[in-house]
Amino acid sequence: MSVNRTSRPDPTSGTATSAATSAATSAAAGTPSGLAEFLRTRRSRLRPEDVDLPDFGGRRRVAGLRREELAQLAGVSVDYYTRLEQGRVGNPSDAVLDAVARALRLDPEEAGHLHRLARTRPTRTGGAGRGPGRGPAAPQKVRPSMVRLLDAMPDVPAVVMGRRMDILAWNSAAVALLGDYGTLAPAERNIARITFLDPASRTLYDDWVGCARENVAFLHLEAGRRPDDPRLAELVGELSVRSQEFRHWWAEHPVRDKTSGHKVFHHPLVGRMELVYDTLRSADDPDQALVTYTADPGSPSEDALRMLISWEADRRSR
Repeated sequence: MSVNRTSRPDPTSGTATSAATSAATSAAAGTPSGLAEFLRTRRSRLRPEDVDLPDFGGRRRVAGLRREELAQLAGVSVDYYTRLEQGRVGNPSDAVLDAVARALRLDPEEAGHLHRLARTRPTRTGGAGRGPGRGPAAPQKVRPSMVRLLDAMPDVPAVVMGRRMDILAWNSAAVALLGDYGTLAPAERNIARITFLDPASRTLYDDWVGCARENVAFLHLEAGRRPDDPRLAELVGELSVRSQEFRHWWAEHPVRDKTSGHKVFHHPLVGRMELVYDTLRSADDPDQALVTYTADPGSPSEDALRMLISWEADRRSR
């Protein structure tokens, strides 16, 4: 999530760009193709022996289970499962979707994602959505209570993350750790965008690949939750065009919420830091999350983080 103040990759253009954008936008919008891709990627992860089915040998055209094998496991007809995968089942029951989720060995987040994708319906404008007339959500404004929390934590790097991983607000400690988002145009203040398109991110994170893949998984979760969000579709399209890595990982259709974990930073001023991040959401407004970074008490990382925040405070006071 670092901010490089000087480097901006140039966008590409042309026929390949348009094709990639179109494909990514379709998947991001939660269309039937998104459901098909999700089910196909999950079928490809399983082999007959993984689910106690006999493998009669022979060459398989695609990796993983065949449709008829998945249908057998889920207890539905092959024709029904085929239509479900193609988005041609009008209103699949929860029982059927749960059976498919069990057959595919989906975890709870993936199962919830399957339910959302299967419920997506075309809107009057031709996009995907929950029903006719539903439009994109209004632009987000950071909650005043979130701003007060940021101000109350001068020694804890923290940002407020909104829909599609937009950065809505941040404190001075976050500037010290991650960079000054105020130097970016509002449209560029997005965690996934910075992670993939800012070269400084690749050196800031010890496990850049892990961080980047987490972002892809969360954006897929967002796409299932917000099938009518044009800004999310634009973001996915842009990243698919400008980052081969994003395009490859997006096609795998990972799904994972942003919760908590460990990150190792290599900061240019203080070196290596091992930090814990936590994502805190309000029950009445889960679309805004407070993401904090802390170090274990008494650790070298805590000393380095304190020094970094102190330097930023001195810089601001000049």
